[in-house]
Order: sequence, then C-alpha cells, then structure tokens
Amino acid sequence: MRQLQPDTLIKNPQGKPLVSSVVIACNASKLWKVVGRFEGFDAFIPALARITMTGSGVGSLRKKHFHDGNIAVEQLNCRDELAMHMTWTTIYNTLGVARLWAAMSVESLGENLARATWTIIAEPVTAGDNEGFEQFIQDFADRALDNVCHLLG
Repeated sequence: MRQLQPDTLIKNPQGKPLVSSVVIACNASKLWKVVGRFEGFDAFIPALARITMTGSGVGSLRKKHFHDGNIAVEQLNCRDELAMHMTWTTIYNTLGVARLWAAMSVESLGENLARATWTIIAEPVTAGDNEGFEQFIQDFADRALDNVCHLLG
C-alpha cells in the first residue's frame, strides 16, 4: 500500500491582479473600521444577506451568504491593524470561482483623506472565460467600494 503524503486543494490563483480603489474624505482609521472588518463586508456589499464567522483573527473563516442563495467560505491569511491591510483566500464557493486571493488596504493621504484599495486575483471554474469573469470581479469590487463612499461620504 502506498504511503499517503501531505496534500491540499488550496492553491494560489494565477492571473493579473484586478484593482479597485477609492479616495474618501475621512481619516484612514475611520475608513479601515469599515473595509478592514473581515466579518463586516455585508455593511457595504448589499448582495450579502449575512456573514457567519468561525474563529477570530488570522486563520478564521467567514461564510458569506448571498441573497441569491450563493455562498463563499474564505480564510483570513494575514491582518495588520497598524499597517491597515489584510489578505484572504476563498476556499469554497458556489459562484463559479475556482481560486481567489484578495487583499484590502487603507492608506492615509492626509488628515482627512484616505484611500481604500481592494486587489483580487481570481480564476474562473470554466477555463477560457477570463474576460467576462474578470469584468464580473472588477464590477463587484468597484460597486462595493462605491458603497463605502456613500457610507462615509
């Protein structure tokens, strides 16, 4: 009998980073309190019905429940409160995403001006559908950050 070896289904996606960014007239810590809450993305993504968490901090899992019945389970990879950035990986979803890695960061541009940047690298389940898939991901992130502008604007 062959000896079993360590393996995993979690692999980093390949592809070009899709970037969405907004500049908002508020201080960076106020912006980070909105976009930096791994468990709180339903505050600015209306498609989310709710988020449930398992654990806390790095390694925790969030399960995003969408109004249309889709779900996504993501793991928090890293988080730095002082630097105001975090990354996560999708480990299961019903959205047609094979692999997804994302980062959210906030930078101060002055006393009352800050930028939020959401970077996503993702691959579709169906190979060859990159153009429509990339546009879907870009539009999703852009709409979400536009909502942050309305929340804090």
